[in-house]
Amino acid sequence: MKNSEITGLSKEELVARIAEETENLVKLKFAHTISAIENPTRIKKVRKDIARLNTEVTKRKLAESATETK
Repeated sequence: MKNSEITGLSKEELVARIAEETENLVKLKFAHTISAIENPTRIKKVRKDIARLNTEVTKRKLAESATETK
């Protein structure tokens, strides 16, 4: 997922996407524990996507609080 796609999402969509990707990460880790998955770098990619989504949420919260204090 690219940053340009992430910035286009609404706050509710971001939260939903984080939950979805977190669930996907748990499933991937579980599948990899049982038997090696075909492409283990997918786990790394999903973790980075979750981090990008969380960063965008935090950035929006900070921007929102900055406008409230002014």
